[in-house]
Amino acid sequence: MTAAMNHPIGVFVATLVVLWIAALVGVAVRKRQGEMVPEDREDFGVILTATLTLLGLIIGFSFSMAISRYDQRKNYEEEEANAIGTEYLRVELLPGVDAAKVRALLKNYLALRVKFYQTRGGEELQEINTRTAGLQAQLWEEVQAPAKASQMAVAALAVAGMNDVLNSQGYTQAAWWNRIPIAAWELMWTIAVCCNFMIGYYLRPAARHWVRLLVMPLVVSISFFLIADIDSPRGGIIRVLPQNLVSLEQGLK
Repeated sequence: MTAAMNHPIGVFVATLVVLWIAALVGVAVRKRQGEMVPEDREDFGVILTATLTLLGLIIGFSFSMAISRYDQRKNYEEEEANAIGTEYLRVELLPGVDAAKVRALLKNYLALRVKFYQTRGGEELQEINTRTAGLQAQLWEEVQAPAKASQMAVAALAVAGMNDVLNSQGYTQAAWWNRIPIAAWELMWTIAVCCNFMIGYYLRPAARHWVRLLVMPLVVSISFFLIADIDSPRGGIIRVLPQNLVSLEQGLK
């Protein structure tokens, strides 16, 4: 089900159809049972209002969760660019030949990190992750060997900087895996279906036009679409762009 959340447009269409059907089912059940007396309508209106309020609160909390995760991904992109840029300067502390090798590897590593943010394909992403892991091993080996050989304190700065580079990639990956729990989506869908069923059940005969029944499903579907779009790192329209990494890459060129 997590894979389905990577397609916000699909979430919008599926939600709209399901919620509209729920409203139509509510209308059908109400017609079958007959119209409510004023006392029952008043009591049912209180229940409907409370349920709609609960749905609004859950949508608001979920939107806040999606925004916080989006901001987290942006912050880690900035930290990753800073770590790579700092390490690119620190490798000057290594011997000349070793420094040149590490700088060349860092440029290739930076290009891969930019592609990580820009790609949408699963196969390409897997290839990028494999190449990234290989480059990380090379970078650590290239910076560790001269530091051990020289046993100088300044060389330790290059090792510490490389450690920051590798850690920042791990933090970024963890942030991209951090999504809204599926249980929260299931809860939102369940309450939304109940609300739309109750709306169809509650409306008076004169108000049971298909356009009016479509308003609530459409509004909720747009809300779900926006939450799914922000929460999806690759499948949505709103995405984290590697602005800092691209700026660093252009600066190094």
